[in-house]
This record gives sequence, C-alpha cells and structure tokens, in this order.
Amino acid sequence: MTSSSKIAVRELPLFPLPELVLFPTRPLPLHIFEFRYRIMMNTILSSDRRFGVLMVDPVAGTIANIGCCAEIIHYQRLPDDRMKMLTLGQQRFRVLEYVREKPYPVGLVEWIEDQPPTKDLRPLATEVEQLLRDVVRLLGKLTERKMELPEELPDLPTELSYWVASNIDTIAAEQQALLETQDTVLRLEREAEILTSTRNNLAARAVLKDTFNNS
Repeated sequence: MTSSSKIAVRELPLFPLPELVLFPTRPLPLHIFEFRYRIMMNTILSSDRRFGVLMVDPVAGTIANIGCCAEIIHYQRLPDDRMKMLTLGQQRFRVLEYVREKPYPVGLVEWIEDQPPTKDLRPLATEVEQLLRDVVRLLGKLTERKMELPEELPDLPTELSYWVASNIDTIAAEQQALLETQDTVLRLEREAEILTSTRNNLAARAVLKDTFNNS
C-alpha cells in the first residue's frame, strides 16, 4: 500500500444529522447533548478534532452514504457536559463500511474530490453570482429590507459552488445531490437552474406587488 492510499482511506467518527448537509469550507454550529455524541466529541477533542457529518432522511429513514468531514474550530463546555461548538466543513467522503456502532458510529471512509475541470469555470461562476445578486435584490424588494450578499463571497468557482449549495433555498435532498456531484461544472449548472427558477418566481411576485400597490 502506498503512502497516498493510506491517506485516502481512514476510520472516521460519524455524526448523522436530520435534513442537514454540510459542505466543504462552510461553518456548522452545533449543540451536543446526546450522551453518545458527548463521548464522541470528547474523544475527538483529544485527537485530530475531525468527524464526519451525514444527512439523515427522516421520511425514508435512511442515512446518506456521502458526507463532509467537519473540524472543530471552537468549543464551549456547558453544564452536565453538554457542548456548544463551531465546526468547519473540510473534504467530502464516501462511507465504505461501518466499523462499529457503539458507543457512537465509526466508518471506514474514502475521500472524494471534484474531477479536474476541462474548461474555464469563471464564466459559469460569474453567471451564478449574478443570479445570486438578482435573487437577493428581489428578496429585498419584496420584504422591503436592505439585503446584500456577504463581502467574503468566494472567488474560486468550486468554493462558490459550495457556498451557493449551502445557502440555496431548497430541500435537503437537493443539497445532498449537490454534495455528491463530483463535477464543479455540473454543480454550478444545477445551481444556475435553481437560482433562475427562484429569480423568475420572485420577479413575478414583485410585479404583482407593484401592480397591487399602484392600483
């Protein structure tokens, strides 16, 4: 076995969360109160502070096979050993098998990455960013509140695709599909479709609102 393959596969404590999908580079605040996950976090804090987040579909009762590794950045101990913590999404992984279930689930995982791009991603990323700005502007108009995108919106297309996927107003199953996509182009294209649909819906509502207000 080469040194690179040793790095590519490892055991990882797993934290299933209902209808929540974590993406690389995105923050995830957590409140840890369940006993077995308090044990897990205390164990992780004495090692590399990393664990895997997997989306649970409460309707189907299934746990996703692809998730995102989270790293504990800050934590605060509360009474009776509960914890508040801020974690940050790292690389994605696929669960190969479950090593054990108690006291908390641990899986053997392999890291996964997007395929190398075959074309310039910047035009597509620029289109997605403009759609985002249109959606935010229309939302601000409809709610009559000042709304702006954060100044630290990612510049790199892949990181932008993760930011959009994490913040997009859609169901968890759609977010999970975006997480599982291993092609930045396909992820950005799907996000452009979702944002275009959202923009068109908001634009129609804005027209109705203007018509009503002017009548």
